[in-house]
Amino acid sequence: MTTTEREAMEYDVVIVGAGPAGLSAAIRLKQLDADLSVVVLEKGSEVGAHILSGAVLDPAGLDALLPDWRERGAPVTVPVRRDNFHLLGQGGDIRIPNWPMPPLMSNHGCYIVSMGNVCRWMAEQAEALGVEVFVGMACSELVWGEDGCVKGAVAGEFGRNPDGAPGPNYEPGMELHGKYVFLSEGVRGSLSKQVMERFALSDGKCPQKFGLGMKEIWEIDPDKHFEGTVTHTMGWPLGKNAGGGSFIYHLENNQVYVGFVVHLNYENPHLYPYMEFQRFKHHPMVAELLKGGKRVAYGARAISEGGWQSIPKVVFPGGALLGCSAGLVNVPRIKGNHNAMLSGIAAAEAAHEAIAAGRAGDELAAYETALRDGPVGRDLRRVRNVKPMWSRWGMLPSLALGGLDMWTNSIGFSLFGTLRHGKSDAAATGEAAKFQPIDYPKPDGKLSFDRLTNVAFSFTNHEESQPCHLTLNDPSVPIAQNLPKYDEPAQRYCPAGVYEVVEKDGKPEFVINFQNCVHCKTCDIKDPAQNIEWRTPQGGDGPNYPNM
Repeated sequence: MTTTEREAMEYDVVIVGAGPAGLSAAIRLKQLDADLSVVVLEKGSEVGAHILSGAVLDPAGLDALLPDWRERGAPVTVPVRRDNFHLLGQGGDIRIPNWPMPPLMSNHGCYIVSMGNVCRWMAEQAEALGVEVFVGMACSELVWGEDGCVKGAVAGEFGRNPDGAPGPNYEPGMELHGKYVFLSEGVRGSLSKQVMERFALSDGKCPQKFGLGMKEIWEIDPDKHFEGTVTHTMGWPLGKNAGGGSFIYHLENNQVYVGFVVHLNYENPHLYPYMEFQRFKHHPMVAELLKGGKRVAYGARAISEGGWQSIPKVVFPGGALLGCSAGLVNVPRIKGNHNAMLSGIAAAEAAHEAIAAGRAGDELAAYETALRDGPVGRDLRRVRNVKPMWSRWGMLPSLALGGLDMWTNSIGFSLFGTLRHGKSDAAATGEAAKFQPIDYPKPDGKLSFDRLTNVAFSFTNHEESQPCHLTLNDPSVPIAQNLPKYDEPAQRYCPAGVYEVVEKDGKPEFVINFQNCVHCKTCDIKDPAQNIEWRTPQGGDGPNYPNM
């Protein structure tokens, strides 16, 4: 329990995270009652700085929130004109025709967007309604009420020394109290993780599953650019080593988003997700597209993949989980932003009703019901078996059976019922001695790049004098346990080169380069000993994504 004295500010609703879920909730609250006091706290240096998504946006969420978004000038201007699906082999590819795909897989009516820019625009809409949006305000801890409910959050704490003690320029931050607190921190948020554990919100649910998504923005030859084209691939280079796939989206200005997702339930600890992404770009189909082009940005982020079976209880005394904090991504559609927005709307409506009735600090049961029985629940229920099928039976069987299951779910039933997920992604990691190391080609500096070079294109920065935000529950575990048993996979699963094993005085030593961290949360998820805990650094630090 902290003993630091802080000033406090009172609001009706405190929202942690200025992503699509949090901003949708803020906007909807003010639409319902202009007199409600609403604050949004964003840890990035600006709104959108920490937003990374594909993204092909289903406008269902925007349509529900701001039906006139086109007239308002939303940065949603590149409609999907063509859908391509390819199965890759090392030297070639097979295009999968669109006609056998379930209707829900079509991107007709969707848009290629920068979700960072969409969130920047949404923040402007929120502020115009009177929402207070504070950037560079990392929420370092929760504030608890006397009855055990979540009462608020501490934001804006700066100036601690590396050992955690207050430094000469220490600023304790402020407590922001609310009748309700919404956590919309994205995947594996540090405060969300605390409330899930404290209130046992995942009891009876399948473990959450995750993927690691890595993305580059490229400027390519105008002759190769076809605005509105969406391409997804599966297969090479992952093969049997891991599930996953890629996306290539042609947006405006001769730019393409090139992304790669690796499911984090892979067994082989020698797997190097970042290098799988770099190798992917050397496939003839991709290399030809990028030849003569220029990479202009890079980033990475974990993706929630558990879907319907893994959604925790989304309400707790004093607040609610929104968007990716609740795990609302539709995996086969590779979309979650529409569900994030719809969750924010539903939470706002439940909170408005509660506040109008004079309530505060209780559970918003109406939000739980609306999320599960409304459009978000319907979206996720019909694809609930695709991820567990892939995990159990591999890519090709899951393509056929998953497609069949989505077709039958579209008319209201499933031949498979509801399949459950297995062990957590951390527990899925196998022992190094049981797997062959993987020999990855050296990056050529034209299509493929080493991690540290690419991290520079995420524009990441952390004040080095602060405490390391990547903490080890037991500092001995990386060398004494993970190195002999798993060849310390943190060296490879981190897409930013944060973790190293170096030799010092003839002995291995575990090094954490926290300055490189792009806040993807993979270490918090995949470490087989669950020994690494990701905590928020001071506000404004981390990546500064331009148009992700």
